[in-house]
Amino acid sequence: MDNIKEFMKVTFLGTGTSHGVPMIACNCKVCTSNNPKNKRMRTSVLVSKNGYNILIDATPELRLQCIKNHVTRLDAVLITHPHADHIFGLDDLRRFNMVQRMDIPIYGTSETLDTIRNVFSYVFNNEPDPGGYKPRFSLNPINSNLKIGSLAIEPIEAIHGNGEVTGYRFEKFAYVTDTSEIPEKSLEKLKGLDVLVLGALRYVPHVKHFCIDQALHIVKQLKPQKAYFTHMCHDIEHEEDSRKLPAGVEFAFDGLEIEL
Repeated sequence: MDNIKEFMKVTFLGTGTSHGVPMIACNCKVCTSNNPKNKRMRTSVLVSKNGYNILIDATPELRLQCIKNHVTRLDAVLITHPHADHIFGLDDLRRFNMVQRMDIPIYGTSETLDTIRNVFSYVFNNEPDPGGYKPRFSLNPINSNLKIGSLAIEPIEAIHGNGEVTGYRFEKFAYVTDTSEIPEKSLEKLKGLDVLVLGALRYVPHVKHFCIDQALHIVKQLKPQKAYFTHMCHDIEHEEDSRKLPAGVEFAFDGLEIEL
């Protein structure tokens, strides 16, 4: 039994941009597509190993994502940055509080946690909660490496337009979304990966996000064994555009599971 290797599993709960796909009031070929790989909830992933489930970002569809992917336990939440599409699902943690009978730790930069504290002020107002309507989570600044269960986690600093975003590396896997620039010191931390997940919004350049060509340039620099693109808008048609990608690079899709 000692020779059995425990795999890390990554589940893509959502792979869409802040609008989601299909978008409201859009009749383009992707938004009206019947291909389930063109249906994209807001971007997040679940990292699982040795019975621990770590969520990266809590999207507005968190409840639906957990039901669809049979997520019944969360041990921690890592937040990349405090934009609405990455934190507005935090209220859904209250169901996990009830099931697990425990508070759930949330990790992020101090600036990210300050925004969460303001947006979810009712969680921290110290008013009685006899009905259990408030989620229970603790806010934990992440300024250096941490360990949750058997998973060693390294934060990766990146740029998101005029703001900052935090990527996360778990052993040979790294997740970096919503970025327009990765500083040199962070690129060094992303070398030697088996799998890199990288935000790639669309083909046309964007001030706050990598476009496809920019993301491919990062992949070429870092040379992971495999790369998956996420946080995609409705400009990307999964089947058609997948054929344009080089070997070793794929578009992720909602519900995709990979093992490392």
